[in-house]
Amino acid sequence: MTDTLPTPSDRKASPEFDESQAQAVDALIVGAGPVGMFAAFQLGLQGVQAQLCDSLPQMGGQCIALYADKPIYDIPGIPLCTGRELAAQLQRQIQPFEPVFHGHTQVAQLLPHGDGRWRVQLQAIDGLQTRWLLARTVVVTAGVGAFVPKQLRLPGLETWLGSQVFYHPTLDDAWLEPILAGHAAPRIVISGGDEAAVEAVLAAADHAQLQSAQLVLMHRRDQFSAPDAMLQRLAQLRASGRVEVVIGMPQAIEATERLQAIGYVDADGADQRLACDQLWVFQGLSPKLGPLLDWNLALEKKQLQVATDSFQTSAVGIYAAGDIVSYPGKRKLILTGFYEATMAAMAAVEYLRGEKLLLEYTTTSKRLHARLGVSHPD
Repeated sequence: MTDTLPTPSDRKASPEFDESQAQAVDALIVGAGPVGMFAAFQLGLQGVQAQLCDSLPQMGGQCIALYADKPIYDIPGIPLCTGRELAAQLQRQIQPFEPVFHGHTQVAQLLPHGDGRWRVQLQAIDGLQTRWLLARTVVVTAGVGAFVPKQLRLPGLETWLGSQVFYHPTLDDAWLEPILAGHAAPRIVISGGDEAAVEAVLAAADHAQLQSAQLVLMHRRDQFSAPDAMLQRLAQLRASGRVEVVIGMPQAIEATERLQAIGYVDADGADQRLACDQLWVFQGLSPKLGPLLDWNLALEKKQLQVATDSFQTSAVGIYAAGDIVSYPGKRKLILTGFYEATMAAMAAVEYLRGEKLLLEYTTTSKRLHARLGVSHPD
């Protein structure tokens, strides 16, 4: 049985705010999907470096989470691209402005600081790490909500969250080091059957630090949803014995001082035991508005209300664009989101500078060319 993983605000009280430890930023973008990335582009054109945060480990939002390899036909000038390709192009577009990205992260708190800035608590989706920002302006491009991992609901499992149980982990060296320090050759069970689960087991099989690890991919049936190339590679690893595939449904855990095993029901309905040092869960993602509902911003049917001349929300200095906003005549299209992101970003810059923006064109502006890092014709 699964449910959405509790968001940081669902768990224990957050650490006290310490202004001396908070990072001052001009603009924070909440949500790093296509609309959020285009907001970062528009801010960058105006000389404002943005920081972005997203519950997913990478930029792309719905384009990556829901239709990474599905076709998109309604982007102007691009007859056809996939969600993954659009996300990659947008990332390339914002590279000249060097935006800072906080992945696997959610805004747990958004509070007025008292000096016109906003006190922002960024917290890892697993609730284990937190940091504070002081943002002069915020642009909310959260789409249909933060994509949070679906929780594997087994009695007692949450006890081991962050030590032996992880949801959608990213296999970077810094994350793996403390895990491997406790076990040189861990038995890692990856639970899930979608592309993310298959990608994780392939990455683990090839990772230099995990060559001694025993890898098990567990799913309720012997069918996996992933591109053909990935499935072919998985078949090779199964044939070589590098990856073991176990078919069954998790039912319970076995643990004393550590998580030791998972009890499951196999395809024949028999109870089985699977030894386990690490459990990495890839049960899919589900959108959840979470803490956004507690930000004291005007909402209607769980969408932010905005002024359409600036896309400012009910709070001064906070703007919004994309599927998270609602107004008369609203159309939920990526194209519409790009327009809203442009309006919100320009209004945010005017708020930061206290003056109207001079309209410049990327085809002719020497200043914009310099910011984009391209040559300007003399």
